[in-house]
Amino acid sequence: MSLESFVSTMAPLIDMEKEAELSMSLSTGTSRNIETAQKKGTTILNLKCMDVQTDPRVLVAVQRFNLRVFKSIVFLEYETPVNGSKPDECDVSWRFRNKKEKSWRRYRDFRRFKFAFGENCTYEVFHTSGWHSGVNARRFRIKPRGGGGGGPKAPRGAGRDPEINDTIPTLGSQTNFRRGKYLYYSRGGDYCKGMNQYMWSFLCGLGEAMYLNRTFVMDLSLCLSSSYSSKGVDEEGKDFRYYFDFEHLKESASIVEEGEFVRDWKKWNRSHKRKVAVRKVKTHKVSPLQLSKDKSTIIWRQFDAPEPENYWYRVCEGEASKYVERPWQTLWKSKRLMNIVSEISGKMDWDFDAVHVVRGEKAMDKKLWPHLDEDTWPDAILNKLRGLVQPWRNLYVATNEPFYNYFDKLRSQYKVHLLDDYSYLWGNNSEWYNETSLLNNGKPVEFDGYMRVAVDTEVFIRGKTRVETFNNLTMDCKDGINTC
Repeated sequence: MSLESFVSTMAPLIDMEKEAELSMSLSTGTSRNIETAQKKGTTILNLKCMDVQTDPRVLVAVQRFNLRVFKSIVFLEYETPVNGSKPDECDVSWRFRNKKEKSWRRYRDFRRFKFAFGENCTYEVFHTSGWHSGVNARRFRIKPRGGGGGGPKAPRGAGRDPEINDTIPTLGSQTNFRRGKYLYYSRGGDYCKGMNQYMWSFLCGLGEAMYLNRTFVMDLSLCLSSSYSSKGVDEEGKDFRYYFDFEHLKESASIVEEGEFVRDWKKWNRSHKRKVAVRKVKTHKVSPLQLSKDKSTIIWRQFDAPEPENYWYRVCEGEASKYVERPWQTLWKSKRLMNIVSEISGKMDWDFDAVHVVRGEKAMDKKLWPHLDEDTWPDAILNKLRGLVQPWRNLYVATNEPFYNYFDKLRSQYKVHLLDDYSYLWGNNSEWYNETSLLNNGKPVEFDGYMRVAVDTEVFIRGKTRVETFNNLTMDCKDGINTC
């Protein structure tokens, strides 16, 4: 498959990610279910929330309630309930995942519950508050770990998700380094290209390393394309871990960080007369099959030719595409971004519908998309939604439209939610802000355009009813006129 074919089938990003769809929608009318599930009985005062061994009724009541109301959630682990703010309240925390999510990732919620007596003196949930309302059950903050050894001190109030371990692995001893076999790609023409091309090329290199049974040397420093930059220019020095799950990558593939690798390589050569055996490969036309029996410690692919001959993905073209497979399963979105997705979805109790509205440059290009601008006007969207989404539902709008008030007309029929409604989740008091600052030597990290697209996409695909631009709102083709 060529890059052009890949981009055609994978763009916009929302379409690219459908195969990994992680639907977190609840059954219809979750809010109504919560109300009807709340039992009206005698309020229980002086609850002993933490006495789960001598009186487990509090935790049992919460577990029954959650299973009855949140049917799309797998509850993995509960923690001991703690006292709420009043005598008849308990705060309870648990870890969960969505039933349709294929990953092992765990997310966290903690809520406040009130209880009453049910039949046979059992406890029943009388009332519950929303997402993250059980603040007394919130986990204790643990001392942050740096991204790779020493590093800066945490900003004041910083916390760290204990589920994330994206520290940089080391090779250990010089003997371990010498025993290894490595595939090293120098920086090529893919640098500063769009994220689709970055992933297509990166997974080509990783796939070749797996085919050759070698450790892949990877550069954690990315260049963000100007198309995702608020400054309108390419931005170097972005950390891979801002965007992708480095912990999962470490566990699913043999990799070493470029800086660690180069230091060990130089250290070996300085201290040994016999240097490390290196084979330099200066053209992508040397196939992985031709390198499969090479005994060199390092195979060093160099991409010094002019574009497009210096693109990494060229290695996997032609015959190589028949035996080198891109390991897509190794590349997940950053859990820091997915925590934001989980929180936005949880704020709506996973009971929402979603519409994806493409505007921007495509809406302005009348030659390729003659009707898109008109079809995505608020009046037109509202008319389309009336036949697809019930009135007064939570409606999440995933969009590249820059004007926040553009969708105000939809508020006459729906409870509209936009990404910017949740900007506090990456603001300077947020967990995401503190953790990404640690990765960036204590300097703040911008929540950039690619991060916005990634979060918007993931929330969108969790909607119960999903309304798409090029399938529902307009008859224009997503790649331009005459491409359907």
